[in-house]
Amino acid sequence: MKKKLALDNAVNSDIAKSAVPKEKAEKGKLRENIEAIVIAIILALFIRTFIVQAFKIPSGSMIPTLLVGDHILVSKFIYGVKLPYLNMTIIPGATPKYNDIVVFEYPKDPQKDYIKRVIGLPGDIVEIKNKHVYINQIKIEDAHAYFTDTQGSPLISRPRDNYGPVIVPDNSIFVMGDNRDHSYDSRFWGFVGMDALKGKAFIVYFSWDTSTFDWTFSDFFNINVRWSRLGHLLK
Repeated sequence: MKKKLALDNAVNSDIAKSAVPKEKAEKGKLRENIEAIVIAIILALFIRTFIVQAFKIPSGSMIPTLLVGDHILVSKFIYGVKLPYLNMTIIPGATPKYNDIVVFEYPKDPQKDYIKRVIGLPGDIVEIKNKHVYINQIKIEDAHAYFTDTQGSPLISRPRDNYGPVIVPDNSIFVMGDNRDHSYDSRFWGFVGMDALKGKAFIVYFSWDTSTFDWTFSDFFNINVRWSRLGHLLK
């Protein structure tokens, strides 16, 4: 009886010993998975904050360069690295150039992001005469401009087709949408401060046409993907 009891104790001891390493291994694996997830989240937040950020185009103000339903990537660091929320530049970057497609905080409501094209730089004299843009009294070759209304509007009624002249202030830019007849831009609400810039758009990574999508589950597999726009570099 004593021998059997001793044998049982030995078996139980062996089971206990084998259970401890197994439990430690499971806890170690769980810890590794949690650490991997935390690191992935931190990296994703870092990349989104300082490197690149994805945006979706909700309106047609940049047609035909950007279409409604385009998903784009924006370089966050090109104009300098900024601290989030404080909007303080800690690493200076390049200055915007003519024709850059920029994402920025809408001056009238910083909670909204707008996307337009750079037309005027600090110190420039910007003027629009019958839809034609003049920079420093020289008519520019506006290759990206797109018009749907052939008749201009008088200056007294609206600034869409006739505007200025105005001088772009220091540390500011003048921006316009490529879809000139249907863009709410600097002609209507003024200049964009350099500190409001979020980055430069450089590629369309996905695009789909939502104009005929009824947003029901039955229509989910009828999504009209614009395959030809995937990987389209922006100019």
